[in-house]
Amino acid sequence: MAEAEIGVIGLGVMGANLALNIADNGYHVAVYNRTTSRTEEFAAAAGDLSERVTACSTLEEFVAAIRPPRPVIIMVKAGEPVDQQIAALKPLLEANDIIIDAGNANFRDTMRRFTELEGPGQTFIGMGVSGGEEGARRGPSIMVGGKEEAWRRVEPVLTAISAKYEGEPCAAWLGENGAGHFVKTIHNGIEYADMQMIAEVYGVMRDHLSMDAASIAAVFSAWSTGPLDSYLIDITAEVLRVEDAATGQPIVDVIVDAAGQKGTGRWSVIESQMMGVPATAIEAAVAARSLSAMRAQRAQAQQRFGLLPQQDRRDGQQVIDDLEKALLAGKVAAYAQGFAVMAAASDEFGWNLPMATIARIWRAGCIIRSRFLDEIATAFTRDPDVENLALTPAFSKMIEGTDMSLRRIVAEAALNGLPVPALASALGYFDTYRRGRGTANLIQAQRDFFGAHGFERIDADGQHHGPWGGSV
Repeated sequence: MAEAEIGVIGLGVMGANLALNIADNGYHVAVYNRTTSRTEEFAAAAGDLSERVTACSTLEEFVAAIRPPRPVIIMVKAGEPVDQQIAALKPLLEANDIIIDAGNANFRDTMRRFTELEGPGQTFIGMGVSGGEEGARRGPSIMVGGKEEAWRRVEPVLTAISAKYEGEPCAAWLGENGAGHFVKTIHNGIEYADMQMIAEVYGVMRDHLSMDAASIAAVFSAWSTGPLDSYLIDITAEVLRVEDAATGQPIVDVIVDAAGQKGTGRWSVIESQMMGVPATAIEAAVAARSLSAMRAQRAQAQQRFGLLPQQDRRDGQQVIDDLEKALLAGKVAAYAQGFAVMAAASDEFGWNLPMATIARIWRAGCIIRSRFLDEIATAFTRDPDVENLALTPAFSKMIEGTDMSLRRIVAEAALNGLPVPALASALGYFDTYRRGRGTANLIQAQRDFFGAHGFERIDADGQHHGPWGGSV
């Protein structure tokens, strides 16, 4: 007799912890992994939770173990493995069963799968999950896209296993088809920008102020009690304090400076470009990771050009105070850009994304959780249709209070040869955004000159051409 209320396929780190989380919250869960030995290991390690876990050695056994209509969470590597798993499942499932892809999928793949499964009468949910290993086990942020009625059927389980912020579940239905995975993609893009700007600030303290890791950790710890209070600031302070057992040095000093990336950051940049919405902080962060991977070339370039000597060093505490405000300014830019991209996608795909809700479900469980998100939720609650967070009263005030600090840090970094691409992009974004008349008039003149693309005039309606190349 089928006992499980839900199933999980894929018992890697995230899948295994998600399954344990489900069982921990009182739900019976069926589990399956392509490698049977992994399923057996999981079952053996489940301990007291084993009475609410049904470990299955075949897909047929797995499907039979779940009460219909069956919700099945797939937690496997994004891309072709998901399609293969769906193909294997489809013949075994019945109408109204729900396949839930909880991996880091490209939202366009999710939209395709959503459409393909409508025909056989099964339902597809694309579910963004953020929080890493600990989040999956103790409570992640969950972003759901699909039919609202499908969400309602799994809502009790998903809200139970999600993170809670002051008792409120960090799980929500955000729209149809690819909405959940798109929001997760932008979440990860903002995460890239946030991490990059933290690394840039660390670099200024390390290379300009000659501070050691422990001293920098103390600065981040102090910042965690102020407006920068966030998970990423907390873990930055923690990792900077840890010593390497083999060398006795700070472990951060023996880690290779080449950052990995799995695709979501690049996807967020690609989609922002396709929608014509600038996301310069995210773009800079993705490019910085790519540059970090070019270690041999960077070493060769340093040998050829050398590093600039550090000069014009102000009082260290003044620099640190400016760094705190500059990081806050960069954070405002990254979030403003990320939410603007989501707003554009919401319009393009008819999702009607609830921006305030997105901010709320990011307040706990996810990697970018921070005090900052409360203010974003409040801003969107007061004005759901605001075009840019920078224009809201709270964030306008933040920008005004951090503007000169960001300018000083970017200027000092440039004079001393310290790379701060994401912080510099934030400054460039603000300066371009706040200028009523920019310089694109010259670009339009150039385009008309070589391609007769035409331009608008400030003193007349319609399209016009300049008096070059024989056109009038």
